[in-house]
Amino acid sequence: MVEYRSKEEITNDPLTEKIIAACFKVHTALGPGLKEKMYENALKIALDQAALRHSAEKSYVVKFDNKRIGILRIDLVVDDNVIVEIKAVSGIVPKIFEHQILSYLKISGLQIGLLVNFGEKSCQVRRFIN
Repeated sequence: MVEYRSKEEITNDPLTEKIIAACFKVHTALGPGLKEKMYENALKIALDQAALRHSAEKSYVVKFDNKRIGILRIDLVVDDNVIVEIKAVSGIVPKIFEHQILSYLKISGLQIGLLVNFGEKSCQVRRFIN
């Protein structure tokens, strides 16, 4: 796991740039209108082609008051550093997705998350920092 020292290092991170390029490659090829799982499967192929390690449905234990309350499964974690949350919605992306990825960052202890929406005419990617 990479430990970033500043927000500038995070926003200029070459790993996230490679992930974003893979997302745009998938969207250019498939366009909007498919199910999230199809985009996830295509993105895994694109990440493989870019030689980026990734884990699908990576699990994290969620605790409250030091007691386990459940398991969180994240769409993709790339190189044990970046959460990639995949959506395929049209229209305005609901705020709940932003809250979701911020919670995922907090629970996982990771610093960077990408919220990727394949459901529009152009691929939408938002970067979140914990």
